[in-house]
Parts: sequence; C-alpha cells; structure tokens
Amino acid sequence: MIKNLLCADFLKIKRKGFWFLTFLEPFGVVALQMVNYGVRKDYLLQQSNDEWGYYILNVSTFTPLALVLGVVILTSFMTSVENETNAWKQLIAFPVTKISVYLSKLTVLALLLFISSFLLMLFTLGFGMILELQGQIPYAKLLKHSFYPYFAVTPVLALQLWIAIVSKNQGVPIAVGVLGVILTYSAYLLPDWMIWKWPSLINEWDEPLINVLLGVGVGSLLYIIGMFDFVRRDVR
Repeated sequence: MIKNLLCADFLKIKRKGFWFLTFLEPFGVVALQMVNYGVRKDYLLQQSNDEWGYYILNVSTFTPLALVLGVVILTSFMTSVENETNAWKQLIAFPVTKISVYLSKLTVLALLLFISSFLLMLFTLGFGMILELQGQIPYAKLLKHSFYPYFAVTPVLALQLWIAIVSKNQGVPIAVGVLGVILTYSAYLLPDWMIWKWPSLINEWDEPLINVLLGVGVGSLLYIIGMFDFVRRDVR
C-alpha cells in the first residue's frame, strides 16, 4: 500500500520543480563559497592551518538556512500539488488509510532532503578538491556537517508538513515558514529549546549530536501528533 502511494507521489512531483529545488539547495550553498573563495582565497587560507576544516565550516554556515528554506518550499509545493487538482478526497476514496497518505508525503519530502544533503557532501568535497586545499580530507567532519543538520531539521519538516496539510489557507504555513527562516538566520540568539536552532548544531554543551537526537525525537513526536490530527479531520 505505502509503496503504491510513494510511487504515486513521486509521479505527481515529476516536472513540478521538486528535483530542481533538491539540486539547487546544496549547489547554492557551495556556490556561495565559490564566490567567497574566488574573491579572497588567499585571505581565507590564512585564517587557519586546517584548510579543509575551515572550508567545511564556511560551507556549513549557510546549510541550516538553506535546509529550512528548502523544507518550507517543498512542503508548500507538496500540498499545493493536491490542492490544485482538489485531489485529497479522491485520494482518500481509494482503499488506503489516512495514516499511509500522511506517511507517504513525509517520506517523499524526507527522501528529497536526504538526496539534497548527499549532494551537498559531494559538492563540498568536489569544490574543496578544485581549491587544492592542503591536508587530509576530514571525511568524518564532512559527513557530520552534511547530514547532522538533516536529522536536526526533522521537527521543522514535521511541523511544516502538519500545518501545510491541515490549513485551508496556504498563507498560514508560508507565514510560519518565513518566520522559521528568520529564526534560523538568528540561531545564535535563540535558546537551545527552539527547533529552528537545532540545524545549526549549536548548543551550550558544544555537542552537535544533542541537536541530532533532539531533532529525531521531537520530530517523531510532531509527526505522530500531526498524523493523528490529520486522521481525525474531515478531508478537504
């Protein structure tokens, strides 16, 4: 059942710009460093003896903002695909459960974001090689800064999907999303309990894994709450 729903959802997003956005997010993040290093490479290389580590840190500065922005846009697009054709009632009319429908939407979005994070790792590695940075490539650090934000952003994804699916006015999830992007941009000023801070991997304990565990835990909780809220509501 879920396999058929996933196939249907992937067919729906075909030629809708989803794959382009999935590519654009990681490319845009690394492209900023292309400009940065293109303009002042000599200066940046003087800032640290660990050229690879400093470069990855520069890339990761923009990752949370791009990730949250990607979540907002993709969730909005996902629900708009159904709203444009008024397909919610037709979808539920098939022998599928609302839980399966909700899970399918979340799975598709999570897979797109995972692919985006994987591309970020490849683009970061590729441009680093083009720069001919000195020292060994810190693959563990590269993996951490590519995928930790992905897991830490899970509650933002679950919240945005929940709001987007149950809201009759799509202006509501967009407004929440814009606020989330602003909060993510101001992550350094936020308390540790705010979910929009977690993708930045910043906390008072200086342990990024805490943000990952909180993201997965709270994200799972928000997913369950959103799913049951969707189940009890009348389909639009």
